[in-house]
Amino acid sequence: MTVAFAPRGDAATIEQGTALAPKFDADGLIPAIAADAASGAVLMMAWMNAEALSATIESGEAHYWSRSRAELWHKGATSGHVQVVRDIRLDCDQDTVLLLVEQKGPGACHVGYASCFYRRVVPSDDGPVLETVAAKTYDPGAVYRGGA
Repeated sequence: MTVAFAPRGDAATIEQGTALAPKFDADGLIPAIAADAASGAVLMMAWMNAEALSATIESGEAHYWSRSRAELWHKGATSGHVQVVRDIRLDCDQDTVLLLVEQKGPGACHVGYASCFYRRVVPSDDGPVLETVAAKTYDPGAVYRGGA
């Protein structure tokens, strides 16, 4: 069964009402942030379409839309690193989804880190560069048959 989302309606209804009326962009997508339900740490950002949001609500596990593969993606289907959804929130104008999840396995990032946000911007003589600020928590080559 697919979840039926409400029509968008006026600002007051969207911002203060109880109707679930997500605002998908022109490509039918909405940004989704996954954060650890216990610590609040941001794990990843991905995209959802109506099918992915519906599957997430119905199954209790995170589903996303892969823009590069143009297909529905059940987080952890390959790696086993499933995200069990503890809470789903939408921002005030319902154009961003926040999933509070229990991350199963050692990480959410497909390149081996607990979080996809494992680097920070730092100054250098040649301009801003990225610096890794976390250690890998698993070997993606062993999980994804040949690496990310």
